[in-house]
Amino acid sequence: MRHALDIPEPVVEPVTVAERVEDSGYLVICWDDPVNFMEYVTHVFQTVFGWDKAKAQKHMLEVHNQGRSVLTREGFEKAEFHVHCLQQYHLLATMERAE
Repeated sequence: MRHALDIPEPVVEPVTVAERVEDSGYLVICWDDPVNFMEYVTHVFQTVFGWDKAKAQKHMLEVHNQGRSVLTREGFEKAEFHVHCLQQYHLLATMERAE
């Protein structure tokens, strides 16, 4: 018969710096397309990311002028979520492993 005092305490291992970097190792990228208007893209960035208009316009202009913009760096699940949201608005968005 075991007593409550005989139960070992759980071991909690701290998260290392490498594991934290690993968790935020995905870039969310929006690519230029010939379909969406610049004002619409700005609106979508504001809606999805909660950005103010100036930041949303900065990224929209990167997409327009450079063909793409790295919107954020996140963990896998959050990056995947953002890509899905952007695609729901018919923007061309992908995610890739950060180097």
